[in-house]
Amino acid sequence: MSMRSAVVFLRDRLLYVLIVLIIISIGVGLMLLENMRYPGLVETGTISYFAAAAAFFLLLGLAVAYIRQQAYYKQLIYALEGSDELQVEAIMQTAVTKEQQLVARLLEKQMSAQLNKLGVHRRQQELHNHFVLQWVHHMKTPLSVIDLLLQESAKQMPLTEEEQSELTQSLHEEADRMARGLEMMLHTARLERFEMDLQLRRIPLHHVVRDVLIAHKRLCIRHNVVPLIQGEAWTETDEKWITIVLNQLLSNAIKYSKDKAGGKKLVFCLEQAADGSSKLHITDEGSGIAPHDLPRIFDPFFTGENGRAAGESTGMGLYLAKQVCSRLGHELSVASQLGVGTTFTIVFHPHGIHLLGEQ
Repeated sequence: MSMRSAVVFLRDRLLYVLIVLIIISIGVGLMLLENMRYPGLVETGTISYFAAAAAFFLLLGLAVAYIRQQAYYKQLIYALEGSDELQVEAIMQTAVTKEQQLVARLLEKQMSAQLNKLGVHRRQQELHNHFVLQWVHHMKTPLSVIDLLLQESAKQMPLTEEEQSELTQSLHEEADRMARGLEMMLHTARLERFEMDLQLRRIPLHHVVRDVLIAHKRLCIRHNVVPLIQGEAWTETDEKWITIVLNQLLSNAIKYSKDKAGGKKLVFCLEQAADGSSKLHITDEGSGIAPHDLPRIFDPFFTGENGRAAGESTGMGLYLAKQVCSRLGHELSVASQLGVGTTFTIVFHPHGIHLLGEQ
């Protein structure tokens, strides 16, 4: 490795050596010309001494420089050929010249950036793996319920019309839970390629809200939830992704309202501002969120008191909704009072969708 580092060192300074040799040759040539013009002015021994001394100091300078930088070159060669990982700290310690120190600092900065990217990737992979495991466990519940319902119905054959209707509704509800779980799994996987699945246009937000309510009509009727749409608004967004967000918020509103007795209102209030922005407030009359849970409800896998009590929360729904809104340039916030209800607010900024390029 010493021979390899010496060759690299000399090759890097070949131009400088050639320039010095040319200067020495010019000096010797000038002295020889002067000696020919004025014989005896410069002795031949002096000329030889000058050439030898210049060559000696050239070699001495190269030797001293190589000894100072030998560790640096050895470390570079070792890092490139003899090690699986780039030892940036060792290169930093062996750097001698200002140029080498700048290069070492650049390597350190690039290494830090790559490690940060790798950490983010590993974190995303861990979240994905954890979600897959939790999703598989979560899907066991509706399957078990469906199996139990079928076993009970088989024992009670023939069923009355009322029992048949109750069984059908229960099976539909469990099938809906499985469908929502599958959709969440699919949408979470698509987040990594979010920009490749966008269709941006100006849409009537009140129409989207209406379509979402129609899709959840059966659940609203079953759990005595009365939806209301107030106002109209137009906004620039992706209809499919904002529908995913509204589906999640509506599902949560129904899930945490169904245990309350009597009819419960679910109000969608739309506001259109003069500057082109718009707001959507979704207010339910459910169980509400505990104050100490509010700061964490958008964290992945956080279920809170309500989610643990319900026993059917993955902790990924609101995380997905928050991620989608952020990537679309929208703001999603929440306000809640325990035992009274919860209000989710989505703010659609004018041209906020163009913030996507900064993600």
